[in-house]
Amino acid sequence: MNHDLIRILKQANQCKMADILEKSAPADREKLEKQLSAINWDELPELIQDYVFHKPETAIPDDLQPAPFFPFPAKTPEQKKLYAEAEKKGKELLAQGKVAALTVAGGQGTRLGFDGPKGTYPITPVCHKSLFQYFAESLARASEKFNAPIHWFIMTSELNDKATRDFFKSHQYFGYGEEHITFFTQGTMPAIQYDGQLILAAKDSLALAPNGHGGTLLALRKSGSLDLMKKLGVEYLSYFQVDNPLVPVVDPLFIGLHCLEKSQMSCRMLPKTNPYEKLGNFCISRGHLQIIEYSDMPAELAERRKADGTLDFLAGSPAIHVISRDFIEQLTKDGRLNMPWHRADKKVAYLDEHGNTVKPEANNAVKLESFIFDALPLAEKTMVFEGSRAEMFAPTKNQTGVDSVESCRQMLVARDARRMELSGIKVPRKKDGTPDCLVEISPRCVFDDEDAVQFFHDNPVNPPVPGEAVSYGK
Repeated sequence: MNHDLIRILKQANQCKMADILEKSAPADREKLEKQLSAINWDELPELIQDYVFHKPETAIPDDLQPAPFFPFPAKTPEQKKLYAEAEKKGKELLAQGKVAALTVAGGQGTRLGFDGPKGTYPITPVCHKSLFQYFAESLARASEKFNAPIHWFIMTSELNDKATRDFFKSHQYFGYGEEHITFFTQGTMPAIQYDGQLILAAKDSLALAPNGHGGTLLALRKSGSLDLMKKLGVEYLSYFQVDNPLVPVVDPLFIGLHCLEKSQMSCRMLPKTNPYEKLGNFCISRGHLQIIEYSDMPAELAERRKADGTLDFLAGSPAIHVISRDFIEQLTKDGRLNMPWHRADKKVAYLDEHGNTVKPEANNAVKLESFIFDALPLAEKTMVFEGSRAEMFAPTKNQTGVDSVESCRQMLVARDARRMELSGIKVPRKKDGTPDCLVEISPRCVFDDEDAVQFFHDNPVNPPVPGEAVSYGK
């Protein structure tokens, strides 16, 4: 029995858990001790005071203003010159091996009606390639294009880590090379009852939950991934989420602009389609960039418009970032995440004193999570860059409707159809202008528009016919 841990629990006012640990069977105690030892006991009692016994309110700063952003495409000669320099710089950084990709992939495909890690979902419209395969092939082509391997960091969760690793292994890492992929696991936080006590989910396990996408940054340090980046010479991370296959896995223009602007954390933004679109709002308060969640934005600000009718708070966040490695090192230097936490009230099943599972009908506990965008106000320099929704944002969150498998496939087809027409190939279209066929271009052969023109020049094809489903490339 770990008597030091018992002492720590009692000092933290977790006497109930100390008693459970003392009475646990040896077979149950080992796992429980490991979970409890992983908790930062210098931090947790303070978090319980601040976030469980008190319910922090999201305060809207009185000086809140829309965040400035670089428009895309460029609107002035000065911007055109800057973007040309930025793209050149980004390509140089990629060629020097100073850029890595980071995919947040801790979720399951439950909302898609799919049993397995979300990244293993077959997303492409014709070949049914998984999200992971699509990203792997795009990174492989980008590595060829810029003549340097792009290391790929993939953050899993305790729930899907083994299944994710097994999936990659069974598919021979999609030809990308195991040595260029690093998996690391997202951290967890214990669920905390309203009385401040930790609870059991099973005889040998705490009730645990992922610590939010902000936990990515601390997990990079704890897993040794930051040390690996330093060893590889990686200075910049291209951050994106696993459910968005349309995102450029690395974007030379965005990366170069981040570097030239000496930004520590940069963001792509999308112009919001309406005041209540479910995207966080880029704002400025007291000189610092921050994101106000769509659910927290007061209606009078969300609906406020400029003289020309456009939304005042126009810039929405699709969670696409470039982050400097040294900024992550700074945020996690003492082994803890120096960012705010967010409280979520949840119904958390637990074991009662008789060992029976109780499924509460009302919220009974708090889960704490951190959000990656909360790093923005802590940066000395940030940058926001407008993006094209049609070229970089097709989230796969539902089976049908908005942000669904259905809409994602339509956007992939639309992007590939546009690239074919850019290459001089006629694509049949319906009356509403959408493609009247399913086309899929392999990202292993085509990384960007330039690649598409070259690919179809070297590999002439017949135009697709109405209703046809056809793929191009290996």
